[in-house]
Amino acid sequence: MSDLRQPVIILVRPQMGENIGAAARAMLNFGLTRLRLVAPRDGWPNPRAVAMASGAAGRVLDQARVYPTLAEAMEGIDYAFATTARGRELTKPVFTPASAMEKARAHDGNCAIIFGPERAGLENEDVARANAIVTVPVNPEFASLNLAQAVLLMGYE
Repeated sequence: MSDLRQPVIILVRPQMGENIGAAARAMLNFGLTRLRLVAPRDGWPNPRAVAMASGAAGRVLDQARVYPTLAEAMEGIDYAFATTARGRELTKPVFTPASAMEKARAHDGNCAIIFGPERAGLENEDVARANAIVTVPVNPEFASLNLAQAVLLMGYE
């Protein structure tokens, strides 16, 4: 997938370097290389991320851009999907991963997929910045996905 057509992956306030590295590895499994980090808790660069990224360190982590806020990380993004397992009172279209990526491929502009912190996911203010929501149809009694698992799932689609 060309750089201009692939979605930007935005990790908002990621809490563990290991998960950033595993997410980068998942991205590269599907040819995705455009990573933006918003205020990583343990700072950046992070040696634990590099260790978990395996071969993705040079192609994804070294090119990652870091931003203090989600608003700044979304500069140049025309359409964004927020990933969340929780119901929200926001009036936004809701997509499955497959239908979201179908829409992203049809979009002429720059798309992004936004992922939240490991502990609690995106805050309402973060979701409000997106154009649409992506929810994975998982077991409603245990809907929490690991950050890298969620990135892998979206990358596959």
